[in-house]
Amino acid sequence: MKWRGCWGKRFDRRSRFCRTRRVSGQTGKAPPATPQSGTIKMGEKPPSCSLGKQLVVNTARSSITDVFSRLQSQRRMAFMPFITAGDPNLDVTVRLLRALAASDADLIEIGFPYSDPIADGPVIQASYTRALDKKITVPAIFAAIRAATQPAAAPLPPLVAMTAYSIIFRRGAARFVEQARDAGFSGLIVPDLPADEARELAAQARQAGLDLIQLIAPTTPPERAARIVGAASGFLYCISVAGTTGVRRELPRALRDQLQWLKTQTSLPLAVGFGVSRPEQVDDLRGLADGVIVGSALVHHIAAITDQQVAVDAAIAGAAKLATEMAAAAHQQPVAT
Repeated sequence: MKWRGCWGKRFDRRSRFCRTRRVSGQTGKAPPATPQSGTIKMGEKPPSCSLGKQLVVNTARSSITDVFSRLQSQRRMAFMPFITAGDPNLDVTVRLLRALAASDADLIEIGFPYSDPIADGPVIQASYTRALDKKITVPAIFAAIRAATQPAAAPLPPLVAMTAYSIIFRRGAARFVEQARDAGFSGLIVPDLPADEARELAAQARQAGLDLIQLIAPTTPPERAARIVGAASGFLYCISVAGTTGVRRELPRALRDQLQWLKTQTSLPLAVGFGVSRPEQVDDLRGLADGVIVGSALVHHIAAITDQQVAVDAAIAGAAKLATEMAAAAHQQPVAT
């Protein structure tokens, strides 16, 4: 079984972290595991890096925190759409970013294509495959995002990179974090890097002024959830169902109990993803969640471009229409009782 990611290389699946095949006479090594007791707590000074140099921490308030704080003061929820970088090409990705910003998206999550998705359903998996078939690369993604976020361009909401740890490891964590920051990203989501093993990356992200968003699943035990909360920044990504991403008719009732419990454990905003696709589902989360994440329902519109069912303009317009409806639902203030 070999992995293919947007770095343009292939990897043997020999361990939890990618252990590379021999390329130019070198074999990559898995990074050392971090002790479970070494999770970073909110407000705790990060440890020194492995080279023995003390990190200079960027203590500025993050743009992600600013967005949630503003919306919470207005009693509104955040709307975060997900798109795949390079599907069907990076020009369309940048156009879609601008359309989503114009549709009142508060943050935008950008997926880095990877051939072995961690929890992505068939719609997003297919989008990754389409982008990889076009030879998408990490440098090309960073270059496109950098151009889209330059000062002369129209402002975009905070961007969050969703990427497999194998992609980060292949480029080097410090290098990836620096390049993500320079390109204009505000945060990272790394679904295959457990919070117990994220100490080094969390410190590097914090140093660069990026948030490292952690995921909590419905099956996460309370004691482990507490450790995840301690390692998170920006917001918590609350997975609504035990399964993969995709459009669902209803959200599980157990989600309400978990969100209520998490509210007692952290002041971090809670954003719900996996299965959110319709405005009425946002109503079910009002007063419990601080944000909603919509992916498959939007990516489905873009898939029609490759299938030659619709033109690029029509596909982007369809995605923007859904985004506008979801943003309006998220930004609706609760009715006073």
